[in-house]
Amino acid sequence: MARRRIVIISTGGTIEKTYDELKGVLQNELSVLDVMLASMELEGAEIVRVPLMNKDSLEMTPEDHTLIAETAGSMTARHDGVVIVHGTDRLAQTGERIVEVLGTPRVPIVLTGAMRPYMLRQSDASQNLAEALLAVQILDPGVYVAMHNKVLSFPGVVKDIERGTFVRAPDRT
Repeated sequence: MARRRIVIISTGGTIEKTYDELKGVLQNELSVLDVMLASMELEGAEIVRVPLMNKDSLEMTPEDHTLIAETAGSMTARHDGVVIVHGTDRLAQTGERIVEVLGTPRVPIVLTGAMRPYMLRQSDASQNLAEALLAVQILDPGVYVAMHNKVLSFPGVVKDIERGTFVRAPDRT
């Protein structure tokens, strides 16, 4: 079986937050993705890491969303799939921007993140990253979010703050 080349673009977000004991806060300082990936069985996949930025998505600008879209687009030429690790607060804006910039990409682009940091005991981070890595290998070309045991395609995905997950926009059922 041929190895699938998957690029992971990291942008920060809750999934990558670590606890600063001196300041008593969770912040985006160091990436924990390498630790997460080291604990996974990834036979048949060659993972390429692209650390693009390390921001809380609430701090992202429209230029950041465009940069992520353009970077993902450039990665589609040399890889079989693209996973973008992203903060959940503005993940939908980036997904929509990717569709605006790229249309339907040559390979699947899957965004994922976490509602709770990987470093916390009750985190959804490992599950969501594993789901995204599987999804990017089996989906048709397009732009998706993979989290909480489901995959949704863009455009028309929104964060449901009350439920703490992503759903189809009400007018996009």
